[in-house]
Amino acid sequence: MTSDLPAGTPVSTSTGAELRRGLLRVGDKVQLTDPRGRMHTIELKPGGTFHTHKGYFRHEDLIGRPEGWVVTNTAGIEYLALRPLLSDYVLSMPRGAAVVYPKDAGQIVQMADIFPGAVVVEAGVGSGALTMSLLRAVGDGGRLHSIERREDFAAVAKGNVETFFGGEHPAWRLHTGDFADVVGSVEPAGTVDRVVLDMLAPWENLDAAATALTPGGVFLAYVATATQLSRLAEDLRSDGRFAEPVAWESMVRGWHLEGLAVRPQHRMIGHTGFLLTSRRLADGVVPPERKRRPAKGSYPTAETEWTEEDLGEMPVSDKKIRKVVRGFAAAEEAAPDGD
Repeated sequence: MTSDLPAGTPVSTSTGAELRRGLLRVGDKVQLTDPRGRMHTIELKPGGTFHTHKGYFRHEDLIGRPEGWVVTNTAGIEYLALRPLLSDYVLSMPRGAAVVYPKDAGQIVQMADIFPGAVVVEAGVGSGALTMSLLRAVGDGGRLHSIERREDFAAVAKGNVETFFGGEHPAWRLHTGDFADVVGSVEPAGTVDRVVLDMLAPWENLDAAATALTPGGVFLAYVATATQLSRLAEDLRSDGRFAEPVAWESMVRGWHLEGLAVRPQHRMIGHTGFLLTSRRLADGVVPPERKRRPAKGSYPTAETEWTEEDLGEMPVSDKKIRKVVRGFAAAEEAAPDGD
């Protein structure tokens, strides 16, 4: 059953953007970088202090200063203070379910062609990481419907999104329930520009996605394993309402930059998930026949119920989710009236 989550205090994204461009203020999250490149994220509070084993400084030393300010603690150690970028926030925010990494969120926004004013439906909201990138892409004039089966996950996503934007985003609607049950009630059939699915078995929702999408609309799915990827691609082909699917993954390797010592870093962000896109065909159109097909033995015959354990993923405990939700509730109660 579809149900919109309770709304908070509306704050326009334009106002939030203006505040983020202004001087540092009470309630802002600030990322501190020390001389060795180590980062710390703090929230500025009246009377607050930032302590390490090598001295401290008062939050008042930053409140009212511009971004890019350097503050010195009692031991003479300097910290560069900047508001966190979205990618920084995503990797440090409270989470229940695993987040979509910034490298994948960027690929999704680009390869699904999320544009200002678009009507987008995403399902499998998790902790809200991808949601924030989609909201930035559709802008205030677009519409993003986020559908999450679990109310506790939806509560975590709501807290993260509204914390980052400073309140409700005017383009966002958050719904709880199954994608197939909810999507038909949020937008008329054939009017959705983009469908983005992050779930265990996205092939179970191809009919609902095809019904929602406008001709030429983009279907995108994020899956963790090659078996999921294969099943989804073959079901898209069998459905007959989608163009030939395209799949890929991305890996990110940083570089060490120090004088002439320029080399790849030893660690990299390797496989996080596969991305698959396809386009919605016009009704009644038969897609061109593929010239090459795998051997018959490549196709599974048995129906399988997919679980996190089957895919090697660690299930998220209810205890962890309750702890994160309580954290948001406590922060909301502690916030001064009007914030």
